[in-house]
Amino acid sequence: MKKNIFLIIFFSLFLSKFAVAADQTVEMLNRLNKESMVFEPKIVRVNVGDTVLWKAIDKGHNVEFIKKGVPEGVDKFKSKYNKDTQYKFTIPGIYAYWCTPHKNMGMIGFVVVGDYKSNLDEIKKLRFSSKSKKIAPDLINSL
Repeated sequence: MKKNIFLIIFFSLFLSKFAVAADQTVEMLNRLNKESMVFEPKIVRVNVGDTVLWKAIDKGHNVEFIKKGVPEGVDKFKSKYNKDTQYKFTIPGIYAYWCTPHKNMGMIGFVVVGDYKSNLDEIKKLRFSSKSKKIAPDLINSL
């Protein structure tokens, strides 16, 4: 009897690890290789119901969904500075985001939820500036 309970607990813990395996972590960094002010990775793909955790590895960063850069029905999202933050994605589509103080330095990223890319045209219309304007097209083309 004790052996069966142990096996049930073991397999429950083992399987629960795989249930959340699709969740992703994005690091907020001051420097990575030769780049400065970056999200790593810049693009993540998750399923509906998955969570993305943005990890504040370096100070001075946050996450803000870009206005008109998220699927219809998604509320405004802006995290506090210097804090880990997470978001559970319940609406499929593409989510564009940036670090508010470093958006002009190229600190932008994208989350693709499911295979549903109906808002890709809106994403292509977003206006980026400075370094973000240079890197956004390649990132968007890889979505």
